[in-house]
Amino acid sequence: MEQSYVSSIDLRSLRDALGRFASGITVITGMVDSVPTGFTCQSFYSVSLAPPLVSFCVMRTSKSWPGIRLSRRFTVNVLSEEQQAVSDAFAKSGSDKWKHVDWAAHPSGKAIIAKTLMWSDCSLHSEQELGDHFLIIGKVEEMSPVDWNGHRNPLIYFRGQYRQLQSS
Repeated sequence: MEQSYVSSIDLRSLRDALGRFASGITVITGMVDSVPTGFTCQSFYSVSLAPPLVSFCVMRTSKSWPGIRLSRRFTVNVLSEEQQAVSDAFAKSGSDKWKHVDWAAHPSGKAIIAKTLMWSDCSLHSEQELGDHFLIIGKVEEMSPVDWNGHRNPLIYFRGQYRQLQSS
């Protein structure tokens, strides 16, 4: 159902203001008829530990989400700061996003991108249409081992640009 919104808020100003919140970058992936699909997402966050729930938002116009939705499973790949090219590839619609990406199809059907900070495989718990996005809640079913001694940093997006954390 198409809804129209009337607002006195300048949308460009709102976008610029919200861009002052730094966020990590993920790629949401899935397998559709044994073919990998996915998209870049910066609106990922933890919802609950008991039960283990995570969430993200995806635009209603996404070409990748409908196939993933049908499978009712997705993998959240948390990108490292070395994976800006991966983020850029998955941010483009209609291109061969997987052409230069090192990834593996897990025996259970996951599409896992190599060298990420971590991944979590999820089942679709719920979905709600809100404005021009869908709010997705996933139940974490499996996750990658945690590398407590790793020294890699996450890929960060702030004020319209990729950023890096400063070493302490």
